[in-house]
Amino acid sequence: MNLLKELYAYREMIYMLVRREIRGRYKGSVLGFFWTFLNPLLQFAVYAVVFSTIMRMNIEQFYIYLFVAFVPWFFLATAIPQGAVCIQTQSNLVQKIYFPRMVLPISTVLTAFVNMLLSELVVFAVLLFSGYGLSMHVVALPVVMGIQLIFVLGIVLLVSALTVYVRDLAHILDIIVMAWFYATPIVYPPEMLPAQFEFLRYLNPMFGIIDSYRKILYYKCWPDFSVTFLALGLGVLTVIVGGVAFQRLQRGFAEEL
Repeated sequence: MNLLKELYAYREMIYMLVRREIRGRYKGSVLGFFWTFLNPLLQFAVYAVVFSTIMRMNIEQFYIYLFVAFVPWFFLATAIPQGAVCIQTQSNLVQKIYFPRMVLPISTVLTAFVNMLLSELVVFAVLLFSGYGLSMHVVALPVVMGIQLIFVLGIVLLVSALTVYVRDLAHILDIIVMAWFYATPIVYPPEMLPAQFEFLRYLNPMFGIIDSYRKILYYKCWPDFSVTFLALGLGVLTVIVGGVAFQRLQRGFAEEL
């Protein structure tokens, strides 16, 4: 509770860091802030072309099927690598002034989350202007987003602390995230998962999270709440483990940096 009170007291600092990161990330580039939308859109376009022409998927309106799942995945795929090095990149701040060190991974995750929210506006626009539309089930979307935010925050808390001591972890995470992408049904339907890998449905929280996004936006139905709440349970567990590990490991940050 003391930690939560302290983080609340530093809420302005979190807001400032998020705002600075969003405004400064593409400062000096020609398109500037529009890269927030273009980055996921261009990566999505590559996957859409590959899996709709070369490695063809017989799924109706495959670009929508892929798009509604790719945007939330992009949130995780950007938050984890950036969060892993957030303590190191702000080492001068860590060494010079006092503030709850947890502010740094929290602000990194919230920055990526805000980018996802902005990208979801593009998803809504595509669904509406393509004639595919939205259903009343979209009211469940904030719940799914909140579950994913909790889960990603837990991972970033853990890896941001560990990377201070094990610098190679930042490079290893790039490989892990890439493998994780193909272990999650984003570019293929869950039915294609081989029987021997069926256990991934229960061990991979992103399996249920991505399925929930897809059910709400593509299939226009309620998500499987048993799978969704399983993802919530794993997310809460991840935050607890990540938070405890961060609190213990942060004691040596100044010396390691």
